[in-house]
Amino acid sequence: MALKSKVVRPKDFKYRGYTLDELKKMTLEQFAQLLPARERRKILRGFTEQEEKLLRKLKKKDAVRTHCRDMIVLPEMVGKIIMVHNGKDFVRVEVKPEMIGHRLGEFAQTRTFIKHSGPGVGATRSSKFVPLK
Repeated sequence: MALKSKVVRPKDFKYRGYTLDELKKMTLEQFAQLLPARERRKILRGFTEQEEKLLRKLKKKDAVRTHCRDMIVLPEMVGKIIMVHNGKDFVRVEVKPEMIGHRLGEFAQTRTFIKHSGPGVGATRSSKFVPLK
């Protein structure tokens, strides 16, 4: 008896019940009504000069560098590559539909995780003790 393989289809993306195509057709005010309060307030107050400049560049190119970590990911940004500054260098962020409504800075971490190993050269006798597991 042969086992039937289950066909797994990628689930269509929806944000608050709307598909990506429907979100792209919406005006900015209509889209803002779907967002949480903090993001909705930021959009309704208007974009800064830097954010407007970023949006203009994104319409012309697919890859853009920016320092605007507080820019909200809009549906028109999906599929673009944005190099977001993390304080030291630019981190490559490929915008996916699941990122809509979040801020660019969330995808470019400013702090790196450092795992320390054993004691280094010049460590005192008491600090060289590493318990065995």
